[in-house]
Order: sequence, then structure tokens, then C-alpha cells
Amino acid sequence: MKLTMHHATVAPCVRALTSLTDILHKAQAHAASRKIDPAVLLGMRLYPDMLPLSMQIVIAGDIARGGAARLAGAEVIVLETGKTTFAELIDGVHRSIEFLDSLKTRTVRGLGGSNRHVADAQFHQEHAGHALPAQSRAAERLFSRH
Repeated sequence: MKLTMHHATVAPCVRALTSLTDILHKAQAHAASRKIDPAVLLGMRLYPDMLPLSMQIVIAGDIARGGAARLAGAEVIVLETGKTTFAELIDGVHRSIEFLDSLKTRTVRGLGGSNRHVADAQFHQEHAGHALPAQSRAAERLFSRH
């Protein structure tokens, strides 16, 4: 089985977003059991210059939808960003997953608009105009095993 652009991009995004919803459900249950205001958890930052957790969740969905839509030649859908509760964030992630799942019926193409496989290292070299020797050697090692 050859690795397609869809399998290399959309499937990992769906898995990551599904894991993110599981984490959000656990955080929601934790906040309820410990009587913590959910807004406090969603406003948390690991470091002072980071965006709050709620915004990082919105960004994760935006990146997954945007990248997959561009590869599929589809319109990039934009969801509202004013999500402040666990339910709203979980709904937004579910809507992102639904959009990604809808791309299964479309052709997810490579950078040049072709239907080539990810393993086509020559395509990547042609697209970039040149490939760094280390990158091409790494790609050859990675894809020569299959």
C-alpha cells in the first residue's frame, strides 16, 4: 500500500484532534469533580508568553482545517474564535474533524496539484527547485524501505 497525501496529512490530524477532545472531556470532568472554575483551566498558560489553552485549541483546529483544505483544493472554512467553555471548544474540534472527514471524498493532492504519492521524492525536488542533500538522503532512506 502506498502512502497517499491524504493518509500523511488528514488522518494524523483527525487522530490528534480526537485525542484533543478526549483530553478536553477529562479536563472538564476534573474541573467539575474538584469544583474548579472551567474558565480558570481554559485560561491557563504553561509559560507567561503563551496563548491561553482555549486559544491554542482553536488554533489547532484552524491549522488542521486550513492545511487539509489547501491540499484538497477546497475552501478553507473559518469557525468562530470566541469559544470560552469546554462545550464550545469540544464542539469546535468536532466540527473540524467533520470537515476533515468530508475530504475523504475529494482528492487530497500534493503541493503541485498532482495526485502523486508522498514517497515520490523526485516530485519534492522538482517542486522546491532544489533539495538539500541531507533532506534527499533522509527521504530516500525513509521511502526505500517500502
